[in-house]
Amino acid sequence: MTDRPEHDYDPGDVAVIGMSLRAPGARTKEEFWDNLVHGRESVSFLAKDDIHVDETLIHSPFYVRACGLLDTYDRFDPAVFGISDRMAAAMTPENRLFLESAWEAMEDGGYDPDRLKAEVGMYGANNPQTAALYSSPPDRVSVGPEAIEASLAWSPDTMTSNALYYLGLTGEAVTVAAVCAGFHYAVHLACQSLLLGQTDLAVAGGAMVRLPHPRGHLWEENRVLSKDGHCRPFDANGTGTALSSGVVTVLLKPLDRAVADRDHVYAVVKGSAVNNNGVSAVAYGLAQPERLSACIAAAMEVGGVAPDTVSMYEANGLGLPMTDELEVHAASMAFGKQTATTSIGGVKGNVGHGGVVSGGFGAIKAALALYHRKLPATINLTEVNPDLDFPATPFVPQLEGADWEPEAGVRRAGITSIGGGGYNAHLVLEEPPTPARRAPEEAGRPRLATLSALDDEALARQRARLKERLEADPDLRLDDVCYSLNLGRKVMPRRWAAVVRSRAELIAALAGDVAGGPGAPAATSTAAAPHPDHGALSRGDHGIVPSGADARALSDLAAAWVTGGQVDFDALHRGEASHRVPLPTYPFRPRRFWRTDW
Repeated sequence: MTDRPEHDYDPGDVAVIGMSLRAPGARTKEEFWDNLVHGRESVSFLAKDDIHVDETLIHSPFYVRACGLLDTYDRFDPAVFGISDRMAAAMTPENRLFLESAWEAMEDGGYDPDRLKAEVGMYGANNPQTAALYSSPPDRVSVGPEAIEASLAWSPDTMTSNALYYLGLTGEAVTVAAVCAGFHYAVHLACQSLLLGQTDLAVAGGAMVRLPHPRGHLWEENRVLSKDGHCRPFDANGTGTALSSGVVTVLLKPLDRAVADRDHVYAVVKGSAVNNNGVSAVAYGLAQPERLSACIAAAMEVGGVAPDTVSMYEANGLGLPMTDELEVHAASMAFGKQTATTSIGGVKGNVGHGGVVSGGFGAIKAALALYHRKLPATINLTEVNPDLDFPATPFVPQLEGADWEPEAGVRRAGITSIGGGGYNAHLVLEEPPTPARRAPEEAGRPRLATLSALDDEALARQRARLKERLEADPDLRLDDVCYSLNLGRKVMPRRWAAVVRSRAELIAALAGDVAGGPGAPAATSTAAAPHPDHGALSRGDHGIVPSGADARALSDLAAAWVTGGQVDFDALHRGEASHRVPLPTYPFRPRRFWRTDW
């Protein structure tokens, strides 16, 4: 990670402090990264009985039964957001997925919307066709207010405003229409708003659900869809890509503020740029090398980034020789002649082409590669296309996974997204800065850890997931974990708390292995908590405040909280140097919601 003094942050740098992803074969960003590292292809090949559409096409010899499935595309947990089942059914699948993903990105960043005193921008892209394919509402004028209310859930335009409303936030809401470059455009607009001071935090992303779902595609020669369903970026035998669905959101904040607020930083957005081919296009919908090159170069220039310091290039990479050649040519012009080498890869070999969210898959891949300092292999690349002439470019195909050891001393990645209609977009990401040194955690000091959920089953799942995370990551500090839980999670009716002195005690309390003897962790839940005299506890403007920092005072605080008391957790953690850390997000309990008529 880059080691830079706190005062030296570029004022144009934006930190990625939270992320959420659902992709084919991955319900979380952690599963997504594991699939990339192990070279897994998540495109599914369907049996004929699995496809309930395309009856006139399915027997064609050119019909390809491949797609990137999203197993939660039709499911949603409306209760978490206070949404009725009737409204949940009216919402398009992209509206529902984006809302849950925005919640997860906020939690991953350690922020509870209920306690935020900030303007939060919401920027997202979706597929305008989804609403009509899902189920168009009746005419508003003839039906009246009921249809108008339902249309707020149905309309693609209101996806971002719905997310602001149901998360309980205020700020900007911009739903982007930029075809397959939608995710990048959302991030670009979010960064501009943050740097102009129009918003304090921003959620940017995209959601794509291909309907009907699941289905294959009809192959046509020299079109972008693959002949056999496999995407082979930069391969001589590539025939295109498969189509897929997914959702990606990121939580953004100016880097200097993120460092000052002790946020967890995955990566830094150094620069972004967008443009359109317009009349200069060779063919409408294809990349125009000069315009794409200008876009890539502009993103680097905005961030003050020299091309020879960008050692990873995540390509749009459709796997069709013609489009790959245009892109490599454009990127080569932007990078210029140099002696440094840049790894080039393409995530569509793993997950296919996710439309408006495809750039998000590439951006999350790059951000996690920066964070973990590893370069995943580009799969399905067995015979490099000689027409790409890689030896004459700065680019080297990433044929195998490798540790990331940059020649320039800093890890940076460029991510390109191209949309039909001439849309070009490019992001430049940099590895996160090294956190400032801090004193070791105070051993043996009692800490209060809290969890809450809508019901006891979800609460039990939260305990299990947090226990697994603690066991898997021994570097997590107890003070950071408690700080992130107490201040970064929405408070719900069913509650659990434990007063512990070590990670081991917290793991034992989460597992229910509490002996109850002297010195044992004091764990309590809503159903079993003693009922303290709330009136005898000290109160401030924002709730009950701790009477001390000893185990007895924290136990009284825990009992008051799990029995419904409002606790001032800011007061509890005042003066600490704890950092926000990513922890398991809320365990949604999705149910199927699907509309076939109005």
